[in-house]
Amino acid sequence: MVSFLRFLINGISLGSVYAIIALGYTMVYGIAKMLNFAHGDVIMVGAYIAYCSMQYLGMPAIVSVLAAMLVCTAMGIIIEGLAYRPLRSAPKLAVLITAIGVSYFLQNSALLIWSSNPKVFPSVFDVGAFRAFGGELMITSETILTIVANIVIMIALTTFTGKTKVGKAMRAVSEDRGAAQLMGINVNRTISITFAIGSALAAIAGVLLCSAYPTLQPTTGSMPGIKAFTAAVFGGIGSIPGAMIGGLMLGVIEILGKAYISTELGDAIVFAVLIIVLLFKPAGLLGKPVNEKV
Repeated sequence: MVSFLRFLINGISLGSVYAIIALGYTMVYGIAKMLNFAHGDVIMVGAYIAYCSMQYLGMPAIVSVLAAMLVCTAMGIIIEGLAYRPLRSAPKLAVLITAIGVSYFLQNSALLIWSSNPKVFPSVFDVGAFRAFGGELMITSETILTIVANIVIMIALTTFTGKTKVGKAMRAVSEDRGAAQLMGINVNRTISITFAIGSALAAIAGVLLCSAYPTLQPTTGSMPGIKAFTAAVFGGIGSIPGAMIGGLMLGVIEILGKAYISTELGDAIVFAVLIIVLLFKPAGLLGKPVNEKV
């Protein structure tokens, strides 16, 4: 029982990281209708910025995280303006190839700047651990922080998109970009803000990911990025609650699969469950089918 609880909590913690990354994917897709496959590499850049701020500049952890968020926010706006905006009316395949190109550019830039040598990421929130069942169950402070951060971010994003003027503009652009523009909404600025928010979330996710798994290198964000995209599709890409649910379920399935079935087949189990879900719910758990006129 204690072992199951430990695996479950670890799965929720890992799933919370996937959920935060998936929120960035789902916001960009829901509003700009494109898949930003460079998102995983923005995670890596955010983690490196936080690492350098703490190790070389001696900044406190919270200041380092804010610095990473600022850099990644600026990077998201620049990537959208230079790489994606000129292709907004281009075929989707061209945008997809561009996203892959941006991903390789960021990875190789990181190799040139920081080299391929793994770096040990310092703890950003270490205030001890919570123990239960006579000390047999231990929950680290990083685990608690990750879960709480996921909940707070999901609530904040839901409130932001539902209550604020900018959030309502995002929903309008997502629904009908042409009609939103006719109503006076600045579509370019709205999409840029979406990329900025998604990239800031990527920075937070990178720090949380490296706090839990403290090995940092240029490929750090690649696999988590792919799994987070899977979580976004699992929950229903374009849905903020769906991204959270998909991320949490994916993390729990991965950890329990590795613990009780096979460590080597853990990733395969995750993608097999995704395939089964999409066979019965092609739009994802909370996604809504959209009919397109042709």
